[in-house]
Formats: sequence, structure tokens, C-alpha cells
Amino acid sequence: MSDTKSEIRDGMQIDWDAPIQMDDGIVLRADVFRPVGAGRCPVILSYGPYAKGAAFQEKYKGNWARLTKAAPEVLQGSSNKYQNWELVDPEKWVPEGYAIVRIDSRGAGRSPGVLDVWSARETQDIYECIEWAGTQPWSNGKVGMHGISYYAMNQWTAGALRPPHLAALCIWEGSADYYRELCRHGGIYSDFLASWFPRQVISVQHGVGERGIKSVVTGEPVAGPETLPEEELKKNRVDTAGEPKRRRLFDDYYAARIADFAQIEAPLLSAGNWGGMGLHTRGNFEGYLAAGSRQKWLEVHGDTHFTHFYSTYGETLQKRFFGHFLKGEDTGWDKQPKVSLNIRHPDEKFVLRGENEWPLARTQWAKHYLVADGQRLSTAAPGASTTLSYETTGDGLTFRLPPAKEPLEITGPVAAKLWISSETTDADLILALRLFDPAGKEVTFIGSNDPRTPIGLGWLRASHRKLDPAKSKPYRPWHTHDEEWPLKPGEAVEVDVEIWPTSIVVPPGYTLALTIGGKDYEVDGTDIALPNAPYPMKGVGPFLHIDKDDRPAAIFARRNTLHFAPGKEPYLLLPVIPQR
Repeated sequence: MSDTKSEIRDGMQIDWDAPIQMDDGIVLRADVFRPVGAGRCPVILSYGPYAKGAAFQEKYKGNWARLTKAAPEVLQGSSNKYQNWELVDPEKWVPEGYAIVRIDSRGAGRSPGVLDVWSARETQDIYECIEWAGTQPWSNGKVGMHGISYYAMNQWTAGALRPPHLAALCIWEGSADYYRELCRHGGIYSDFLASWFPRQVISVQHGVGERGIKSVVTGEPVAGPETLPEEELKKNRVDTAGEPKRRRLFDDYYAARIADFAQIEAPLLSAGNWGGMGLHTRGNFEGYLAAGSRQKWLEVHGDTHFTHFYSTYGETLQKRFFGHFLKGEDTGWDKQPKVSLNIRHPDEKFVLRGENEWPLARTQWAKHYLVADGQRLSTAAPGASTTLSYETTGDGLTFRLPPAKEPLEITGPVAAKLWISSETTDADLILALRLFDPAGKEVTFIGSNDPRTPIGLGWLRASHRKLDPAKSKPYRPWHTHDEEWPLKPGEAVEVDVEIWPTSIVVPPGYTLALTIGGKDYEVDGTDIALPNAPYPMKGVGPFLHIDKDDRPAAIFARRNTLHFAPGKEPYLLLPVIPQR
């Protein structure tokens, strides 16, 4: 059993492995960083499986190098000894009067138990941890949750339980729908969990102990203190990647990992990334819209998954938010626009703009019809009857707008309506919204998990085309995923494909295009091969759809056909924002 140690280091009072007992007797372990002295302070809390003792620089070398290059201010004003993946740096928050509480989730790091990520049990644990933190003698009773990704995703579900001491949520790049955003894009199994779980979670499962890495600060095993045999470790974890692979349709397993958003009442800041396609982007918008909180804000940025969490821009925003709600300070947050969008331009240029709502009220929803002749996009419906076919293992079909004559801003959700058929009983549709410069070269953007991402992505398995009419909107179809509607070979069906929210200002001479295919988007087929990269980076990072069991070649590696007919004209619905 871990022993709690308390010491003063680098101007902070640090409690290592503080025990937090759960209602079933399991004792979780937390590291607490707080100001020296007897005062009460607000709490920034996180709960997750990445091992609170693992140094960012050691466990995530490639990402640390990318971060310090993109935001060199990270290296200033801190020894960086306490940096931990996707969490705030205590040396930059404790001096401003915050207590930082990092909790190893059940079964991970220094906390024993069965490892079952994003489960209802974890959500209950978070509730109890918040109440523990809110009632400590060093706490002022106000607890905020904060962190990227995993540490953001579980804020939606924890917030819905309404812990009495929860005072604010900062959900930084956090998916909100376990089925639609994490496990099955449009019903298609995402390979992400199969690579993420062993790489980032099993590697620091509680009981790896001496076989794993040690804290550079304390020298203790980050996934200990005990070292358990592999057979016992396997018994102590759920088959995280296998469960969604076996569960093709939405069921109670997924529902238990999705918040009842209307129950959330804590003030929240939802911070999304235009380039987070494949996991987080959609959730920051959908969660923001659905949350019951009367006080809620949306912010959207670009760059990597972590750059602006740590950059001066992001840290300043976060401290203004928490200063207002946890400290009661006048940070100017009462003047913060409800929606703050970093509008995207080519060459990684972003222009911050305040808005009042999402989608933008002044949006001009423009139908751009797919024209078979010349593979164009046109505001005029073609009216002709024809077909175009493509091999699903090839490059698909690309339809282009004419080169822009003046700046064209596209900011909002995107959707496509198509009539398609397959040679078999199903078809996987993978759509990419793309930008090309006047010379015909594709323009890509730094994304959260790949340095070359397109403007937008959308997916749909044709047998999952059933819509929920109550939740669907013309610009954001909502598929139920509760039953399969097989295709009849050669017979066209109507499908609505959701393309995740995006932003781009198309400069004069540039061309916007839509590619419809049957395989994952790739820029040019090459892997950019960043140093210490944990996965190939060809345009979608780890968010691939290549599982042969979920996508048997006999059904999906065939030929699909796009159908055009009067009254059944396929189109792309774009959110055009008038220039002010």
C-alpha cells in the first residue's frame, strides 16, 4: 500500500499519494500541490489513467518536443519537473493560490482496482473525489475540473451527477459521445482504442510496478508500488478495445459512458480544436449545446491537441475562467463572448472573433450540388440522370467548387446528402472536405493528432443510415445506430452524412472540394514520420478504420456508385458566413 508523504518543494506543499477512500472501500491515490501555509484555496482537480507520476518529457517525448517548439513559453517560469501529460503545470498555478489535485483513476498508476475507462464506476469515483477535495482543511470548498482529452471527456459525465462542491468545468478538447466520436464513426469501428489502450493505459496499469517507469521526482514506480504478474493485470482490466468492436449498434454499454447533458449545471468552458477530427471536435460543440448549464462558453482553436492548453493564450483564458468562478475575482470574464472562434485561414493563420451563438445566426446555408459532368460543385441543381462509380480502395470521387473570386468563409457544421448503391449489402462512406491552392496543391492544417489534416471529415456506414427525426437538423443529421438497414446490391438509397464542424476562409483563387471515398483520408500517401511519433501520420493520425473484422473486404472493398436524378440531386450543405 502507498504511504502518503508530505514535503515542501519548489515553493509548494506537496502531498504524495494522498488516500481517497471510495464507497466500496477502494483507496485511490492523489498528488496534491498547494500553497505553503494554512490558508484555504480553490481546487483544480483531474482524474484519469495516465499515471500522475509519469513525466510528460519521458512518457511523451515526441509531443513534449512539439509543444516546446510551438509554445516555448512553456519552458519559462517553471522547472517543469512536475509536468504531466494533458494536465496543468503546478508551478504555474500554485503560486496564484490554487491547489492542484491529480488523481490516478481506479486501476491505473498508484490506484488499485479494476481498470474500466469512462465507466459509470469511474464517474462515481470522480463525484466522491470532488467531495473529498471540497471538504479538506486546505480547500475553500470550490472545485474545478480541468484537463485535456480523457481529463476533459469525463467532466461531461461527472458534471451531470452534480457534486455539491463542483464549481466549474473546463473541458479542453473533450469528446462527448462514446459511440459516435470515440468508438464508431458513423457506425464504422475506429481503430484508435486498439492502439491507445495498450500504449497509454496498460503501460501504466496499477501493478506494472518495477517493470514500468519511475517518477523522476520521487523515484517511485508510477504504476506501483506493487508489481503484479501479467495474468493478474489482465484480470484487473476490461477489454476496452474489444467491447466496441463486438457492439456494432448503440446499446447500454455506450449509454453508460455518455452524460445526461441536461443535468449539468456547473459553469463550463468547452474548448475545441478545428483539427481534432476523429475524436474530440464534435463533442466540444455538441456537449456545449446540450449542457444544462446557464453559464456556458465555447472556444475553438487550432494547432496540436496540447499546444494551446499550455500556451500563454490558453493559460490566460483558463485562469480568467477559474479566477472568476473559483476565486470570485474580477477577471473580466463577465465580458467574455459566449462563443470565441479562432477563424482559420491557410498557412496556420487564425483570427479570434467573438460570437453570440453556435451555429452562427447569420449563417447562409448554401446547397452545392454535385455535378457528374466535370465533377463540379454548383449552386444550380443539374437535373440530369446519371451515375458515377468508384473503387472503395482507390482515391474516390472529388467534386470541386470554382476557384473563389473573393474570400469565402465556411464556419459551422457541414452535411452531405447522397444517393448511393453498392455491389454488396453495405458500403462505408468516408468524406473529406479539402482545400487546394491556385497551383492545385492541397492545403492542410496542423491537427490535434496529425500535422496534416483536411478541412473536415465525415463517415457513415450505409446500413446505419436511419435518422432520428427529432434530433436531426439539415446541417447535422443524427443517426440512431440502433438497427442495421442492409443494402440491396445495385439499388440506390438516400444517405445523410455528417461532416464535423469546421472553419476556413477560402482566399481568392483557392478551391474548396469534397472527396467521397471508401478508405481513410491521406494527404499524399506518405508518413510525415515525426521523431518519437507513436503512430503513422498520413492525414488522420491514429483515427483509422482498417479493422478487417469490422470491414471485411468481401463487403467493403468493392465498387460503390453515386446516383444523380431529377429530385434526387446529391448536394453538400455549407455554412457560408457573410463577410462583414
